[in-house]
Amino acid sequence: MRAMKGIWGLITAGAAAVVMSGAASSSAQTASAGSGSRVSTPVEPVVVELFTAQGCSGCPEANALLEGLAERPGVIALTYAVDYWDYLGWPDTFAQPAFAERQRAYQDRLRLRDVYTPQVIIDGSRQFSGARGAEIESVVEEEAERLIFMPEVEFRETGDRVGVGSGRAPEGGAEVWLVRYRSGPQIVQVGEGENRGIEVRHANVVREVTRLGEWRGRPILLSLPEPSEDGLHMAVLVQAMDDGRILAAATR
Repeated sequence: MRAMKGIWGLITAGAAAVVMSGAASSSAQTASAGSGSRVSTPVEPVVVELFTAQGCSGCPEANALLEGLAERPGVIALTYAVDYWDYLGWPDTFAQPAFAERQRAYQDRLRLRDVYTPQVIIDGSRQFSGARGAEIESVVEEEAERLIFMPEVEFRETGDRVGVGSGRAPEGGAEVWLVRYRSGPQIVQVGEGENRGIEVRHANVVREVTRLGEWRGRPILLSLPEPSEDGLHMAVLVQAMDDGRILAAATR
C-alpha cells in the first residue's frame, strides 16, 4: 500500500479538499532507482468486470475465467450479477437492478446494440464476450504493461475516508465509484431455468455500487458510507464520465 503522505499532505494543506459521501482504496508500488534510492512509481491495476447471470447457460465458463484472473497480482476482478434473465425461470440470487444499469451505461459508451451475458469489460474501455477467454487473458496482459500516471487513490488509515490525488482530468471530469464485493468464491445450486441442477460458481461477487462524487484534477477527500453487509472488500474506481475509461483503481 502506498504511503499516505502525498495525498493527505496536499489535502490538509488546503489544495482543494472536497468532502462527499463515498469510498476508496490504494494502489501503488515502490521501485528502486538505479542509484539505490527509492522512488514512488504508480502502478495501476487492470480492472476486469464480468456481467453474468445464474440463469445463463453460457456463463459458468466465463465465471471460471474471472475467478482465475482474480488470483493474478495487479488485477481487480469483479462479478456483477444481472437480473434481466430472471424471467427464464431462475431469479439470480446476487442480482440487483443497479448492476444492469452499470452494464447499460457501458452499452451507451461503447455504442453497443444491446447488453448480454457473459460480457467482460476491461478497464472500462474494451468489451468482449466472456467466451473469448484466450483473447481476454491476452488483453489483460497488454493492459498490465501500459505505463500510465494517473491520480493516486489511497485509503485513510482510519478506514472511513479515501483520497484521490491530483492529475490531468479527462474532458468532462471523472466519477469516483465505490464497489463493495464478497471476496473469494461462492457457489449457488440453481434449481430452475437453463442451468437447472447445476452448481454455479462465482468469484468476487459485487454487493454494492455507490457513486461517491466527481474528480476534476484536484485532490479530494471522500467519506466512506457504512457497508450493508459485514466482511465486504472495497474497490474504488476513478472513471472518466465521457467514455468510461477507468483512470485509477485500488482495493482494500
